[in-house]
Amino acid sequence: MHKPANDSPLQSPAHAHARVAVIVPAFGVAHLVGEALASLQAQTMREWECVVVDDGAPDGVAAAVAPFLVDPRITLLETDNGGVSVARNRAIAASSAPLIALLDGDDRLRPDYLARTCAALEADSQVRIVTVNARIYGAVPTERTCVTGRQGRGNGVHGSLADVLDRSFGVYIGSTFRRADFEAAGGFDPAMTHAEDFDLWVRLMLLGGSALYIDEILADYRVRGCSASASGVKMLKGNIRTYEKALSVLPKEAPEADVARAMIAENRRELRFALAADRIIDGDTSALADLRANAAPELGRTWQWAFLLWRLVPRLAPPMLALRQRRNARGAGAPDIETVPPHPVHSVMESA
Repeated sequence: MHKPANDSPLQSPAHAHARVAVIVPAFGVAHLVGEALASLQAQTMREWECVVVDDGAPDGVAAAVAPFLVDPRITLLETDNGGVSVARNRAIAASSAPLIALLDGDDRLRPDYLARTCAALEADSQVRIVTVNARIYGAVPTERTCVTGRQGRGNGVHGSLADVLDRSFGVYIGSTFRRADFEAAGGFDPAMTHAEDFDLWVRLMLLGGSALYIDEILADYRVRGCSASASGVKMLKGNIRTYEKALSVLPKEAPEADVARAMIAENRRELRFALAADRIIDGDTSALADLRANAAPELGRTWQWAFLLWRLVPRLAPPMLALRQRRNARGAGAPDIETVPPHPVHSVMESA
């Protein structure tokens, strides 16, 4: 069944009794979206509706989804291309369930994902977001999990606004939240081309309440190989914009405002570092001074030796930094802790 972009929510019996709407953007993943939908059909909780959104994908999403449309709970929404934020907003508007879960078209859910996240939201009106742990697989040398340490600075289960802001509490993209909260927060910001999910998490948390972490591997997050440098710079700019937006509504003296200001300063330093590295890779070794000035204090002995070597032989810096960039590209595996300034549990908690 196909729906035009501006239709009202579908009100078939299957959708009318849904507890949660699962939103599946599928641009460029026609060869993978079937796995995502099969994982949805395998859920132990059956009361869901699903909107797969094809926002002008060039790779045959409609044909890939067609076999699943015999399930009356699944709808295909075909629209013009407006980016992932617009696509998700349109799909959410075309659904009606009181809860919303996000499932990217190249990821998968474990069978109990919806049952666990929906029950957690329904049990506590003060929870704004429910997130889980997930297995990272695909274009990585070693499978690992999204969360590897304690979540937040409290009990490890509930996260505050400050915890989400400082990234000590990471929110996996495949998270679940209330439609009413989504609408109150204003939905995904179409102006955000990167970090749009983090921006939404922050605005949901600004409503009050807490984020909830379920310490179980309830999803599978697929990493696909892609270019690293430009998207990394854009992600940092997106983070900075998110913090600036939060500061515009937080009281100036609020502790969370102090966190936002500190994170702006840190992300700006990382941005200067990344831009200096790009200049050096392009052959401008005069940027070595900027690179060193903006290196994180926690960078290890490998970097100390590298900076000494580059001071003596600057021409070695471009190929060495280019190699580092390739190794740390998304899809190349876990970042080397000696070469990437760490954010707690931050590595893949954002969508790309």
